[in-house]
Amino acid sequence: MIRSEILQPVVVLLAWTMVMWLWMYIVRIPAMSKANIEPNDARKTGVLDEKLPAEVQWKAHNHNHLHEQPTVFYATCIILAIAGWGDGMNALLAWIYVGLRILHSLVQATANVVMVRFVLYALASLVLIALIFHAAIFAFDIHM
Repeated sequence: MIRSEILQPVVVLLAWTMVMWLWMYIVRIPAMSKANIEPNDARKTGVLDEKLPAEVQWKAHNHNHLHEQPTVFYATCIILAIAGWGDGMNALLAWIYVGLRILHSLVQATANVVMVRFVLYALASLVLIALIFHAAIFAFDIHM
């Protein structure tokens, strides 16, 4: 059985994704009802962006973003856990990544200030690059 600290931030980001899913529907369903949008109207991509207030859609856009780059994070963390390198600095980096992604979500879902989102995304990406580098050292048996 693999026990690794790095799996804790993985689970937190998975749970956060479900928080954003819930927030999206808590806001979106009443907005769709108010706008007289039938569920089948959403079959065409972009219809909800055209018909719902931007503030409603920000939650949905963020939920989608949590299914993009974080998938790389999950795979990287699993590699590090398997390698036995999921504790210490790598676990700390994973927590930093998750914290930055949660902050990114909160900014996007509320004020949606693009430059703040960009900085948070860029910082999270740099942290992810460090984790990927550590996973590559293991996967390619690089001796440093």
